Amino acid sequence: MKFHYLLIGFAGILCIQCSDQFFDSNPKGTVSLSVIQNEQQVNALLIGAYAMLDGAGADPVWGGGFAWAGSVSNWVWGDVLSDDAYMGGASGSSSSLSVGLETFQNTSPSNSIFNDKWTVDYEGIARCNDALRALAVADQISDAKKEELAAEARFLRAHYHFELLRVFQHVPWIDEEVDMFHPVGNHVDIWPKLEEDLKFAGNHLPGKQEQIGRTTSWAAKALLAKVLLFQHKYEEATPYLDDILENGPFSLMDNYEDNYRIATNNNQESIFEVQYSVNDGTPESFNGGYGDALNFPSKGPFRTCCSFHTPSQNLVNAFRTDENGLPFLDTFNEIQVTSDLAIYSEESFTPYAGTLDPRLDWTVGRRGIPYLDWGIHPGSDWVNDAWVCGPYLNKKNMFTREEDQQGLRNTSGWATGVNANNYRIIKLSQVILWRAECAAESGNLTLACELVNRIRRRARDGEVVRLPDGTPAANYLVGEYSVFPDKEFAIKAIHFETRLELAMEGHRFFDLVHWGEIQPTMSDYFLTEKEFQVYLETATFTNDKDEYRPIPQKQIDLTGLNENGEPLLRQNSGY
Repeated sequence: MKFHYLLIGFAGILCIQCSDQFFDSNPKGTVSLSVIQNEQQVNALLIGAYAMLDGAGADPVWGGGFAWAGSVSNWVWGDVLSDDAYMGGASGSSSSLSVGLETFQNTSPSNSIFNDKWTVDYEGIARCNDALRALAVADQISDAKKEELAAEARFLRAHYHFELLRVFQHVPWIDEEVDMFHPVGNHVDIWPKLEEDLKFAGNHLPGKQEQIGRTTSWAAKALLAKVLLFQHKYEEATPYLDDILENGPFSLMDNYEDNYRIATNNNQESIFEVQYSVNDGTPESFNGGYGDALNFPSKGPFRTCCSFHTPSQNLVNAFRTDENGLPFLDTFNEIQVTSDLAIYSEESFTPYAGTLDPRLDWTVGRRGIPYLDWGIHPGSDWVNDAWVCGPYLNKKNMFTREEDQQGLRNTSGWATGVNANNYRIIKLSQVILWRAECAAESGNLTLACELVNRIRRRARDGEVVRLPDGTPAANYLVGEYSVFPDKEFAIKAIHFETRLELAMEGHRFFDLVHWGEIQPTMSDYFLTEKEFQVYLETATFTNDKDEYRPIPQKQIDLTGLNENGEPLLRQNSGY
């Protein structure tokens, strides 16, 4: 991860190269707080806290499991565990990634990927706390600047704890007051601590930062609203969302796809995004979103790796629309969008002729449709091991051919898919849908409908994928809801719209848990999806267990016992 135009660093404390790009750099060792006195020095510690946002900052040479588990896109935890995506890769892979995670069969607390996720986020928390400890003793910084820097650190600390809560449910709260020699347990509700940090951040951060990539008061308010929503505190979240919508400097991009292109990084819709950089002098472009290094096509003209994180048939079917351009909320999966599974590229194939939401072809690469500017997707020639990966390619994280020619994807080492396309953690479309959710929960169905239609209007009026002759690549049709007849319908429509708008962005599994819909959704998904991916025949979702991952056994062992001889870290139910 890097910021643009951030020139900070200090000799003798951290070796941070000064340039007009702020990039990922790890501390070379521990530092005595007595030598930290000024803003530059504290900022150097804060850089380390930001650097962990991409999940790969724990290793400046090769991310390994840390990168995949800690990826800011949450492709493992948010998509592959849901009905949106397959793990992908290749048959016979035996890594901690691919064996049993997707089918909920390998849930051993000893699986290293769980420990990797835990380690990455607590490393980020530790770096936040280092910056806060340094601020407490620095005597060459004004009180106002101290509050602002502390607000950045506390925003990041809340973010990392939120990541852990969504994956593990019960985690320790670690702040600058915790003594590393006296470990704490995970038996205390830490949600109020997140709220406290984010309220402080919202009150002390500026609305705009000079250095792109730093968090703002708007980002803090948005994340606070999300934290409240995940606790079903809809009434408390509403004022923060209204503030962003009514007073924030944000607006929807005219075209949906502009949220997934390098040229439109840090656009008017973006509230907080992780900055990526490639070919900047770091080993193998480690600042280019290394956590997603596996998630690019391994066949075709792309020269990338390794066909992980591929869209499911279920997700593709969700983009079907009826004669009014509305989604099939209950019956979307009863008819399949035609795929070329088990059909070779040299065999004839006719794409689906029914009406579709155009966001499908900005999200999913499918046969017969242009894959960005790389040409018409030919099917199996570009797909690796379709019986594991499915027949589709991910599109949102992919670079264009033009961007490739401009040097905006990594050109060294093996991970040549990583590129300069930032990951947008929070954008305005999410805030609009969160506000719709709050409106529906409070019974304001008119407002909820208006907000959902605002998202659908953009999908309808924006650019669509087109064939070389300029005609639309498919039969696209999007309509608006005339009314939400009741609360149940409104909530169903909002949840469905959230899936369409944010598909393949790492949110789906967490949303389903938050909405209380995960068990029936996954059971239905496995029942039908095994027809396309036979390895899903063994998949089973267990209620009151699989909503969260196990506390890593390694962390339970390291943390030790309490005064009663019991583990300080209690294991989650069912493990």
